[in-house]
Amino acid sequence: MKIIFGLGNPGLRYAATRHNCGFLTLDCLAEHLGLAFDKKIEDNLVASAIYQGEKLLLAKPQLYMNLSGFPLARLCHYYKVDYSEILIVLDDLALPPTSLRFRRGGSDGGHNGMKSIIEQTGTKNINRLKIGIGEALFNTVDHVIGAFSPEEMPAFAKTFSLAAEGVLCWLQEGIDSAMNKYNCLEPVLGSAPGNDG
Repeated sequence: MKIIFGLGNPGLRYAATRHNCGFLTLDCLAEHLGLAFDKKIEDNLVASAIYQGEKLLLAKPQLYMNLSGFPLARLCHYYKVDYSEILIVLDDLALPPTSLRFRRGGSDGGHNGMKSIIEQTGTKNINRLKIGIGEALFNTVDHVIGAFSPEEMPAFAKTFSLAAEGVLCWLQEGIDSAMNKYNCLEPVLGSAPGNDG
């Protein structure tokens, strides 16, 4: 069994914000696979399927970002899933806007959702796909929970679609192939003046 765990904050207030890149990628992936988030299990909205002969679960935690580790740990316990079978999808301030980076594991990088996951699972060795949102020009909190601008949204929509493709690559071919294929891609948005991510 594989779990794709997208990070975000629940509720309409945060639906189209930078911190919800994980949710938005999973929405794109679910649409591609013809799935719906129609169940709630252990504080997660989930969509499930059989993909390449194996059960696949897409999960969006319904607690706020800094508590993300609790729904994930409970979901893994519920399904008896090893943490090596999980891919976390999240936003990253340190990456250029719309860039993608698969990573085997590592520190939380200052991300509160990832910090909670490491605390609750007891391991840093969880695969992840990071989506760049760029550095904050002024206030970090305002930046991450701020909505995408109308100018940004088309580029990020392409990025979420590309990220969903990357998730399928991870499922089919593993982390090494996903890193080789997607970590080298140029950002969709580019670095034009005024694009603050």
